[in-house]
Amino acid sequence: MPELPEVETTKTSLLPLLNQRVKSVQVRDSRLRWPIPEDISRLAGQRLTSLKRRSKYILAEFETDQMLWHLGMSGSFRVATAADELRKHDHLILTFDDGTELRYHDPRRFGCILWLNEESQIKLLNPLGPEPLSEDFNADYLYQKLKSKQVGIKIAIMDNHVVVGVGNIYATESLFNLGIHPAQPASSLSKPQILALVQEIKRILKFAIELGGSTLRDYTNAMGENGYFQQTLLAYGRAGEMCVNCETLLENLKLGQRASVFCPQCQPLKRK
Repeated sequence: MPELPEVETTKTSLLPLLNQRVKSVQVRDSRLRWPIPEDISRLAGQRLTSLKRRSKYILAEFETDQMLWHLGMSGSFRVATAADELRKHDHLILTFDDGTELRYHDPRRFGCILWLNEESQIKLLNPLGPEPLSEDFNADYLYQKLKSKQVGIKIAIMDNHVVVGVGNIYATESLFNLGIHPAQPASSLSKPQILALVQEIKRILKFAIELGGSTLRDYTNAMGENGYFQQTLLAYGRAGEMCVNCETLLENLKLGQRASVFCPQCQPLKRK
């Protein structure tokens, strides 16, 4: 599933489309997580004026309307031309005045293309916690959020109500680098640990964005370019391999239905 760095990278790769006018809209298959709006054709004639990211959503602003885009588990945007071969799961095509096409591709159809309106704002955006790279996500804030939580720290920092966008890859790497066991009760972390965790999450996410995100399967940005953060992974996906620090075999446990790789030597489970 594309995580925050992949969505940020995708948004950045779409910026060349800003100020271009939509010439036509083609829906090849409306069956996504929620159906593509039947009136999406009203984008025709409007310029794309702004692209922003909130959590794992891309917020696309046109002259009259705003849209909320989510990549789901397998979605991707691709900037193409009419001469480029269509793929089976290209569900939506926006054609701009210069002939450029923006194609949304989603084999598993868990993504969404919706109007950003009061309903979607209340349902999807309002419940979200702060952005991890913002000043609102700081040690004092996280300490208050965690002090009564008995769930494992990895589950806590992957909760979008606590902080958005800290997905499995980046939570695993942050905790490994700090020597914190993923199942350690969140409330048991000390204030210095929480400060270090906030700083490490910010560092990891910034570094991942610089490297274009992680291409583990078929993720590419809108220009078809791979990310390279996966080449730096020290824990995620390495269960059964040796720890780079102590050569103990990395282990895997399930937390919240997610694989959580850790080093039993470097990340001992500590409780109050």
